[in-house]
Amino acid sequence: MKGSWIPYSDQEVAWLSANRTLPIREYHQAFCARFGRADVSAVNLNALRKRKGWQTGRTGRFEKGHAPCNKGVPCAPGTGGRHPNARKTQFSKGQLPHNTKYLGHERVSKDGYVEISIDEVNPHTGFERRYVLKHKHLWEAANGPLPEGMCLKCRDGNKLNTDPSNWEPISRAALPLLNGRYGLGYDTAEPEVKPAVMALARLKLKARSTRQKGGAA
Repeated sequence: MKGSWIPYSDQEVAWLSANRTLPIREYHQAFCARFGRADVSAVNLNALRKRKGWQTGRTGRFEKGHAPCNKGVPCAPGTGGRHPNARKTQFSKGQLPHNTKYLGHERVSKDGYVEISIDEVNPHTGFERRYVLKHKHLWEAANGPLPEGMCLKCRDGNKLNTDPSNWEPISRAALPLLNGRYGLGYDTAEPEVKPAVMALARLKLKARSTRQKGGAA
């Protein structure tokens, strides 16, 4: 009856404890054959093992180095991975998934800049490729390394235009003069006005540097 307590003799308990590492099906069959207990199910014995805290030595996981019993055994035609429905979603030999990040793959960052995957080890992950800013990558390929303390400013305001001629090296100190809270509004200026705004920012920066040097003297 459901919920009723199943009694076991001391001899049965001793046997159950000694053979607790058997798989549950073998455990149940061997117990019933030895003691003639037709009133005990495999579920009952499994519950008993849990109540007693008997460890079976099995975790339910494949341990490292374990070889599956069906390793190297192909599925029968029409079953498993060879079933017609399974074959519909399988990659053909040599086919790459649509989201493969290949060399030269491009993406747009959250800041709106184009990034490109280059053949250079990622210092953070050790992966054989890493993403860099495409406009900077192309500019340095054409002009050499960007000097320390300098950055590249987009001339036409279109960050997706990565042509080296569209990027101008400026001092990082000039950035707030161009577009800061009290800046000159370079990014929103008309194309024909941008060169004058850039020149004015450079002039202001030079004047500030001259005053600082004069004060230090």
